[in-house]
Amino acid sequence: MDRSALRAVGWARTLPMDSTVKAARDWARQHLDTLGWTTEAPQTVDAVVLTVSELVTNAHRHARSNAQLVMTWDSRCLHIAVHDASAELPAPRQPGIDHVGGRGMLLVDALADSWEAHPCPHGKTVTACFRPPAANP
Repeated sequence: MDRSALRAVGWARTLPMDSTVKAARDWARQHLDTLGWTTEAPQTVDAVVLTVSELVTNAHRHARSNAQLVMTWDSRCLHIAVHDASAELPAPRQPGIDHVGGRGMLLVDALADSWEAHPCPHGKTVTACFRPPAANP
């Protein structure tokens, strides 16, 4: 048997502008539970759920578009990808003390093992990678 072949499981969901970010968080947590992460890696689950919240919020608020949310587990990394209709790539920035927003990508940067943003046809995709604690060096 060839163990080098990539095996993955994944889920996808469209979150229209009129959907709540809570729906995205609940959906993500439900699928993380099927992986056993809610009991084995609860802090990682919290980080993933917060990242989902931030990325979907960015799609709705800044891109003013539906969010295409995809979660993929390849036995090494849980990939959280959110596609939206804006071509503007996000970047962590220092928020002003008088602004309530502007901290989303700083949070993603602090929580995820890695993240990246890529332009693609009809917008961009932001992907964050999470490894469960046992997989971290």
